[in-house]
Amino acid sequence: MQLNKEFMLDNITRKRIDDCRDILVGKLPDPKSQIEQITIALIYKFMDDMDKESIDLGGEAKFFSGDFEKYSWDSLFDSKVTANEMLKLYSESIESMEKNPNTPQLFRDIFKNAYLPYRDPETLKLFLKTIGEFEYTHSEKLGDAFEYLLSVMGSQGDAGQFRTPRHIIDFLVEAVNPDKTDTILDPACGTAGFLISAFKHIKEQNHGKLTPDDRKKLIKNFIGYDISPDMVRLSLVNLYLHGFSDPHIHEYDTLTSEERWNENFDIILANPPFMTPKGGIRPHKKFSIQANKSEILFLDYIIEHLNGTKKAGVVIPEGVLHNNYATYKSLREKLIKDNLLYAVVELPHGVFKPYASVKTHILLVDYKIATKKDDILFIQIKDDGFTQTGARKPIGRNDLPSALSLLQDYKSGSKLTSDISYNLVTKNEILNDKCLSLVGRRYKAVHYANTSNYPTRKLDKKLIRIFKGKSGAQSTEEGDYPFVVTAENFRTSKDYSFDCKAICVPIVSSTGHGHASVRRLHYIEGKFALANIMCGIEVLNEEDLNPKYLYFILSAMKEEIIASLMTGTSNVSLDKDDLYDVEIPFPDIITQNKIVSSQLKIEDEIKQMQNKIKQHLALLTNEGKKIWN
Repeated sequence: MQLNKEFMLDNITRKRIDDCRDILVGKLPDPKSQIEQITIALIYKFMDDMDKESIDLGGEAKFFSGDFEKYSWDSLFDSKVTANEMLKLYSESIESMEKNPNTPQLFRDIFKNAYLPYRDPETLKLFLKTIGEFEYTHSEKLGDAFEYLLSVMGSQGDAGQFRTPRHIIDFLVEAVNPDKTDTILDPACGTAGFLISAFKHIKEQNHGKLTPDDRKKLIKNFIGYDISPDMVRLSLVNLYLHGFSDPHIHEYDTLTSEERWNENFDIILANPPFMTPKGGIRPHKKFSIQANKSEILFLDYIIEHLNGTKKAGVVIPEGVLHNNYATYKSLREKLIKDNLLYAVVELPHGVFKPYASVKTHILLVDYKIATKKDDILFIQIKDDGFTQTGARKPIGRNDLPSALSLLQDYKSGSKLTSDISYNLVTKNEILNDKCLSLVGRRYKAVHYANTSNYPTRKLDKKLIRIFKGKSGAQSTEEGDYPFVVTAENFRTSKDYSFDCKAICVPIVSSTGHGHASVRRLHYIEGKFALANIMCGIEVLNEEDLNPKYLYFILSAMKEEIIASLMTGTSNVSLDKDDLYDVEIPFPDIITQNKIVSSQLKIEDEIKQMQNKIKQHLALLTNEGKKIWN
């Protein structure tokens, strides 16, 4: 399995799809409208091809027969038919196809409310000519072409329905490992990507062993819900082109409708919408929690609708895993106490670019595995095979295959070794955590000092005081006091808010390269103003802890500790009180003082060296000017 490829698609087919869009763009600038027209035309041509195949085998035309015979592909392209007549015939056909008595319900649903939104005969003729170049020797090849077409739509951003990249879908499905007897649901199926990937996975796992009867039973096991009729149409086409003769996709509001509440499944695969409409969701009263956020309701729905072994793979925004509200915490507690969750895979911020920069994780649920484990496996994906920029260009680094191996070793009880970042956290530690966080890097951060040769100590409230900055970051009033901001150099302020020795730490972060990063920490003594996007740490007893030692330690571990403690779906920030949980190497005060003296000496030598370099550069510049003159 090649997780760094979206799907296999030959260049000729890709070019034809691009050509179709280029032809339509002058009349239909909206990508969604282009996709709808290409979808209808592809199915139209596919139906005609099936009629021709039936005739070749000695049968009769099914779709374009009787009153609909005049709409066949050959009739449209008859040399006697003008471009204007072609437009009239094609427009009539797609508008009336849902009433065709010879058309199965699936195709009627696809053509429901279809129409031609432009009236340029030459554009239509060129468009249909390009559609006619597609070869339908194998429907799955066309299915891959259709998925490429769907990829240009990318996002239904208003609903938070960001298209899940194919390699992430395939990774999640392989991690869950569905079997041919499992019933599978996607409660927010979009274009049915998870269902198709699961279908392919099962076929690969049972290569050559599935009988025709097995395949029929298998197809009945796949169910999808979606609130959008457009998504339902697209998913029906996508499934049909991937071998589903009778796909089961329902237009259904999973969170507010009750008709299907009693339908349970062996496996649920989902990337639910992240956004909640203004005013919140108004769910029915069968949910076990009281909430109005879509992401938390979907997760609760998934937990409530699992059968027996209770297997699921869900993409979820980071906020759900760290939010301190009671409903969020209770749901996380349920995942652990009910032996559902066994692993969490952290994805980079750039996975959904260019449509959104959101921090997401994959929750892996399996009752059979979780009941045997006293801990939860957390895996951090730093690279997913693509850049973390809007361009999302392929790169050589890809942690996903290693993550799959790590998950397999964990499930089988083998010794864990990997070249990617992971950690095991006991369920008790998570349940005793003040916010019951399921962000794995948080636990790695607070225990990071355990790798030191010195004894460690937690930065508790007996040792330090943490305070938040008060001054607006945009303050421009010049004055006599240092104004500490996230930048390399201080500004000045007319007023001051604090008077102490302090280590100043940023509490907000950019998300460059797919993860939070901290530019630098500051150390200051005396009176100063502190930006409200910073917090300060004051040492309460300098006989135990040298403030400059703490500054050097935290600066050295700022990415491993401070950046790792920052959480958030899109706006990444630090809860300053989390710093109280951090452990640091804690030698005796004499050793601390020696370390500080040594570090100050090194910094002084670096400054002297920098000054010498500046002096040499100045001399060289002056000599250069003399020569030039």
